[in-house]
Amino acid sequence: MPNPKKSGLSDNSIGALAYVTPAPAFFFLAIRRYNKRPYVRFHAWQSIVFQAFVFLFGCALSYALPYMKFLGLRVLAILLYVFCLVVFLLWLWCVIGALLGRRWKLPLIGDWADEQAYR
Repeated sequence: MPNPKKSGLSDNSIGALAYVTPAPAFFFLAIRRYNKRPYVRFHAWQSIVFQAFVFLFGCALSYALPYMKFLGLRVLAILLYVFCLVVFLLWLWCVIGALLGRRWKLPLIGDWADEQAYR
């Protein structure tokens, strides 16, 4: 008799969904069906901390930009553009890594997220 296929999302898909917004990441950490899987826990924790850092750094940058007018509007626009581009590329790197089944660790927060995955 053939084995019935498992229904639902794969761990890779769940890991990638955790990076969409903090809401799915918190959901996957709260639901017992998902929070027992180290792969899902790793990507959920890394997503939450990454998005918190981006939010806090973005707030600090928006607060500091008016005081940096001496640099000129073009330089400030380039700084903001580079920040957004780096954040997007890091986010895309994490999503693709999760879809491929890899644990690509972000600097500073990846090791901590890995520790949380096995608690």
